[in-house]
Amino acid sequence: MTDRETDLIRHAQVGDADAFCTLAQQYARSIYLLAFHYCRNAQDAEDLSQEVWLKAYQAVPKFRLDSSFYTWLRRITINTFLNHQRSSSRRVDHAEVSIEADQLESQLASEENLYNKVLLEHVMNALAELTPSQRLIFLLRHHEGMSYDEIANAMNCSTGTAKKSAWRALRKLRARLEVGRETTEEGVAHLATGY
Repeated sequence: MTDRETDLIRHAQVGDADAFCTLAQQYARSIYLLAFHYCRNAQDAEDLSQEVWLKAYQAVPKFRLDSSFYTWLRRITINTFLNHQRSSSRRVDHAEVSIEADQLESQLASEENLYNKVLLEHVMNALAELTPSQRLIFLLRHHEGMSYDEIANAMNCSTGTAKKSAWRALRKLRARLEVGRETTEEGVAHLATGY
């Protein structure tokens, strides 16, 4: 953490809303993208992101500065996703995913070409076929760069369970994206997350 970030956190802890907003601006895109990749729906991602920020704002007075702000914020995000997963049993159908892929492309893509549009839709459909837990573990591993031990701790499961879920997700994505076993885990992750 930088001295500036520490100062902003300390100000936010005593009720300085402007300081908290400055912190939020630094991480808003990362939290939104993680939410979007998790739920595959722009409106749901926006709702989840807002819920994360509300929880973070309410909890910031208790933040102990013993980890980075983003690590703490990511933990709140994971818990919000898990709560959303428990409370929601609905599935997004492929037509809705296609619409969301178009929306994401128009919001985030810098190049407008047919190949990227088709690839993005294909990837979004592939991610939609993972279970919510597999998708979250895959994103934490390949989008957030967390270790399997960190994922296991965050999701209250064993390291073996985290590895097995990531492996199953990778196997499903390889099959869906029609890439061979020679394609590295990082190569599949790059296709699926765009990072």
